Amino acid sequence: MGSIECGGVLFDLDGVLVDSTAGVTRVWRGWALEHGYDPAEIVKLAHGRRAIETVELVAPHLDSNAELVELERRELDDTEGLVVFAGAARLLAALPSDRWTVVTSGTRRLASKRLRLAGLPVPEKLVSADEVKLGKPDPAPFLRGAKLLGLRPPDCVVVEDAPSGIAAAQRAGMIVFAIPTTYSRPELSDANVLLERLDQLQAAIVHVAGGEIRILLSW
Repeated sequence: MGSIECGGVLFDLDGVLVDSTAGVTRVWRGWALEHGYDPAEIVKLAHGRRAIETVELVAPHLDSNAELVELERRELDDTEGLVVFAGAARLLAALPSDRWTVVTSGTRRLASKRLRLAGLPVPEKLVSADEVKLGKPDPAPFLRGAKLLGLRPPDCVVVEDAPSGIAAAQRAGMIVFAIPTTYSRPELSDANVLLERLDQLQAAIVHVAGGEIRILLSW
């Protein structure tokens, strides 16, 4: 058990709030087979990374923008098996709407659709792959998230499930909680706090001197 105060929380989406692993795996496995790559390696590389950067990394000879359009179309169409993680709705409801957001490696259209299908609110100030020039493990997405919430990076807590996200958050100067939904516990060992499940995490609003709102996270 432990607790920490912060100004706001930045959530990764896939593997943290929603389980979209089945669909993501099908899409990237199909893409890998079509282009002659090892499906298992491509699926592992793609998780937690912007699709355009995955394509540029493994297939620089392809038109990455055209591939991105096709991959997004496939992911938008493949929603079978998508479920919300236990505790996600309760946790978000406990947080002030202006003190949390989603920082995802997916596109805004894809993130919004998955949140709606999962019955979760779509934050107005969402950070998606469309809105940053560099994705995770670069700190840019999380720095943008902190700016949108009007918070200093050290005052933010990040909840992630991928090594690339952990690296990005720490490079941004943020505390990182990790959940072993997609990667093993040893692969997430760089996180500051390693949870077993999202529903371990509790949030409460704390008022401090001057009426400032603080978030108390406990686990």
